[in-house]
Amino acid sequence: MSDLEAFRAEARAWLDENAPDGVRGMKADELNGVWGGKRCEFEHPDQKVWLERMGAKGWTAPTWPAEYGGGGLSKEEAKVLSQEMKALDLPPALIGFGLTMIGPTLLRFGNEDQKQQHLPKIIRGEIRWCQGYSEPGAGSDLASLQTKAERDGDEFIINGTKVWTSYADQADWIFALVRNDNSGIKQEGITFILIDMDDPGVKVSPILLISGKSPFCETHFTDVRVPVENVIHEIGAGWTVAKALLGHERTMIADTFGSSSGGTRKPGERSFLSTLAVERVGERDGKISDPVIRDDVARMEMETKAFGLTTQRTADAAKAGHQPGPESSMFKLYGTELNKTRMELMVRILGPDALGWEGDGFDEFALDTTRDWLRSRGNSIEGGTSEVQLNVIAKRVLGLPA
Repeated sequence: MSDLEAFRAEARAWLDENAPDGVRGMKADELNGVWGGKRCEFEHPDQKVWLERMGAKGWTAPTWPAEYGGGGLSKEEAKVLSQEMKALDLPPALIGFGLTMIGPTLLRFGNEDQKQQHLPKIIRGEIRWCQGYSEPGAGSDLASLQTKAERDGDEFIINGTKVWTSYADQADWIFALVRNDNSGIKQEGITFILIDMDDPGVKVSPILLISGKSPFCETHFTDVRVPVENVIHEIGAGWTVAKALLGHERTMIADTFGSSSGGTRKPGERSFLSTLAVERVGERDGKISDPVIRDDVARMEMETKAFGLTTQRTADAAKAGHQPGPESSMFKLYGTELNKTRMELMVRILGPDALGWEGDGFDEFALDTTRDWLRSRGNSIEGGTSEVQLNVIAKRVLGLPA
């Protein structure tokens, strides 16, 4: 038996023995599952047990170094672990920006004290993070940010406002870009800094979207004093850190759309979209009765399957410690358009049932679909607009002149 086969047997036995019954079969992706943190609420008590056991084992972050509490696995072992979890129908014990964005960034740019302070807590799900990039006047043009950081001895005094900070009202820490110098070009004088959300002067205001629900918030900083030791990399060199982290964010978004594209199913089983179409439109001779809907469902299934398999390779590589490249912009661009098309198709399948907003006459699924369709319109804006992704692809993938 090879070392990898031995590890597979060991992993399978450990997972089978330690996975509580309540988490088996539960679904989770990059944005849907247990995020951890001090305000964490579990849908099922077994999720807490699962998180504690996987965190103690280091398998919430299987390839992160063991000295920080990670699993210390090779990328081949991590792939085997992922395969065994799927075989046992087990969800990730932990998701969130700690694992997908700030953790990999700390491993690359953080100093030893910063790694020791934050990485073990991320792995055990003890802290939840949000991202402080966009501002009211600096969204797609991120380098125009104006949240000010003024040096005062061993501290920075932070003043400004961040917007579209996902789950800021539930986060314990925020990783943020702040401007410490206006004298150079706009990409200079930016610092990447970590801020405790419990610090005096931090205020969070939820934002309600047209869909009627939202994870987004405005985050205000008024004379917030942050130790200089919370700066990641170098003062004024935050743009380098920010670009690296954006690659992780785009990979995460693409992975989310890939994993929501229909998932795996056994041969002969109908997909979710096919089942929905049969239920709502009807069936004739074993096929969806409306030929236009039938063609569109088939096309969507082929595109989403191909996209899911492609992004899975990149997501697996990222989880194994590889830094994302410009392909993350290609996936983000394609995935957002695919998700918008999928939601439009679902609304077409529902027909008049998709016209409801609340009240009697519409079932809960139809109401949720309508709201999710409205929410999907923002997919090509959040995480960097499609226009920004096209610029990245033109310059870094195709090599076109700026």
